[in-house]
Amino acid sequence: MYENQTVVRRAGESALSTNKVLRNTYALLSLTLLFSGLTAGLSMVFNWGHPGLLLTLVGYFGLLFLTTRFRNSALGLVFIFALTGFMGLTLGPIINAYLHAFSNGAQIVTMALGGTGVIFLGLSGYALTSRRDFSFMGGFLMVGILVAFLAGIGAAVFSIPALSLGVSAMFILLMSGLILFQTSQIIHGGETNYIMATITLYVAIYNLFLSLLQILGAVSGNR
Repeated sequence: MYENQTVVRRAGESALSTNKVLRNTYALLSLTLLFSGLTAGLSMVFNWGHPGLLLTLVGYFGLLFLTTRFRNSALGLVFIFALTGFMGLTLGPIINAYLHAFSNGAQIVTMALGGTGVIFLGLSGYALTSRRDFSFMGGFLMVGILVAFLAGIGAAVFSIPALSLGVSAMFILLMSGLILFQTSQIIHGGETNYIMATITLYVAIYNLFLSLLQILGAVSGNR
């Protein structure tokens, strides 16, 4: 009898812990997306140039390292806002480029933003309601993202438009899988740190938006 009570109590504590991580993750994700949108808007208004591929990678991985290093302290919150704010600054010039390069640039940006929202909410909702365990995707996603990342750098360095579009299509699939995987990890207790969970979901949303933007620009952009 006492063993059963202990099991029930532990199950209840586990559920409460999971709900807390999930709640904190979505709250922090909302705030970081808003902050990222603010910094992107500022870079668009003041027409700041893109820092370039090298500086973007250094800034991203440097701030990612610091966020991970201090994920269990208040400094982790400081660095995650620094990271997402920096990524917003790099996003602003890209959006400006689409707005100026295409006569329907505003429509393309809106469609990419809407598509990102629909995909994220749909996949998150499915993972939450179905409660399926997508942990089996972890290894595939790690390898796939690495391959796509290297291919993307190659496409940028050697200016290969076809490869760039192929990488964007890969990233849409991989980031969709990453949303399912990370949400599942939170639900089933595989991820207990809401700062790290937020980073993963933010990166998925960021890359999903950029990939949709590039494909929509190539398919329906009017110069």
